[in-house]
Amino acid sequence: MKNADILLQRREVQSIIRLALAEDHYRHDATSKLIIPPRMESRAVLLSKAEGILSGISVFAAVFQRVNSSIRIETHKDDGDRLKSGDIVAVASGNTRSILRAERAALNFVCHLSGIASATAEHIECIKGTKAFIADTRKTSAGQRLLEKYAVACGGGKNHRLNLSDGILIKDNHIAALQSRGLSLKKIIAQAKKRNESGLAIEVEVNSLSQAEEAVAAGADMLLLDNMSLDDMSSTVAGIKGRVRFEASGGITLRNVRAVAETGVDIISIGSLTHSVKAFDFSLEMS
Repeated sequence: MKNADILLQRREVQSIIRLALAEDHYRHDATSKLIIPPRMESRAVLLSKAEGILSGISVFAAVFQRVNSSIRIETHKDDGDRLKSGDIVAVASGNTRSILRAERAALNFVCHLSGIASATAEHIECIKGTKAFIADTRKTSAGQRLLEKYAVACGGGKNHRLNLSDGILIKDNHIAALQSRGLSLKKIIAQAKKRNESGLAIEVEVNSLSQAEEAVAAGADMLLLDNMSLDDMSSTVAGIKGRVRFEASGGITLRNVRAVAETGVDIISIGSLTHSVKAFDFSLEMS
């Protein structure tokens, strides 16, 4: 994908790569020092062992080249490409010790990110024909949010807020804290609108049709229907249709995602895309 090179230029991503290598003490590979000749050269082939979507191949390559800039990386697939079992994805050639030092960190990135991209694509396939789209959340691994949200995009999903400065989302705890001080939902939203100098859309979490009506009347631009039943979600969307956009979140899986989409919501945000996804199956085979 064209955004891969831009992503790698981000200071945060380079820091993640450095940290991954540092925690592996890659300069002190006791095994390779004992049994691998220092000038030996090898070829390592990255093979797909499953079907899914590739993400992180540029990060995979960057890990090898940070360990040893003379390692040559030949990529056969790009981020966003669909993979099948047996596909040759990339080939690393060069110093054997260096390849072995970089192997685990490089695989950790491409397996994790391709798992996210593949899971995203699966959910998107389930809701084909509806108007809804799949989005991520801020439920990401510490320090890896940029990479994980990039992987969601590789799988065809949309990125929700990158961080707390990216949007106004008045959630249940904001409401509970301020209601304990005597503020009504109407006053909370009015305060947000009055102080919203950046002009960001105001989204409000609601748990019932009556609360949704109150939020819309107060000027909310979007409603978050969090952990609502399908019946409640449908009645809320039907009751307010056309006046705001709707986001559904909470407890969404491959089994129920289509039913959620069919309630008429606009966005389905899924934390499990990043916080508990299964790693994609790759192998790195040396010769």
